[in-house]
Amino acid sequence: AVVSTQSTGEWLNTAAYEFAGTGAPVSWTTPLGLFCVQPYTKEKQQRVHTSLQTLKKLVPTPTMDVNKRKQRTAFPPNFVHSQDSTHMLMTAIKCHQQGIPFAAVHDSFWTLPAHVGRMNDILRDQFAIMYSYDVLKNLKKSFEKSCPDHSFAELPASGKLDINSVKDSDYFFS
Repeated sequence: AVVSTQSTGEWLNTAAYEFAGTGAPVSWTTPLGLFCVQPYTKEKQQRVHTSLQTLKKLVPTPTMDVNKRKQRTAFPPNFVHSQDSTHMLMTAIKCHQQGIPFAAVHDSFWTLPAHVGRMNDILRDQFAIMYSYDVLKNLKKSFEKSCPDHSFAELPASGKLDINSVKDSDYFFS
């Protein structure tokens, strides 16, 4: 568990900027093995003149250079969304295995009223399983493997939360 979301966000920003500084787009793998890559490259503005107006459109540069600023600013939310979607998929798989109907949009999950209690248990169990591994440590290792000539900053301090305590929480997910 992290002590400060702010320090974690700063680490994610800095690490993404450094990763992109190698000339490669930021990439990572989710706990379920989905490879993610940010497609943000530098673009130039092109004007298109019509009889009614002049439009501006962005077109990729011929060299497809990585846009370091966009890589940096987009990475923290993209990484968090990838973790959220992994949790959703783990929950959906477990519900399916147990014959529980499951539907979701982004971070809103549904089932039939008779299955809400069991789905709540599954949500907590899958969350605890996913975060029983040090996600940030694994991310840093994958960055170092992708960029072997670069040294990334130390991770922010970890807290002492027992991730299994979420299983006993009254308000875990709404």
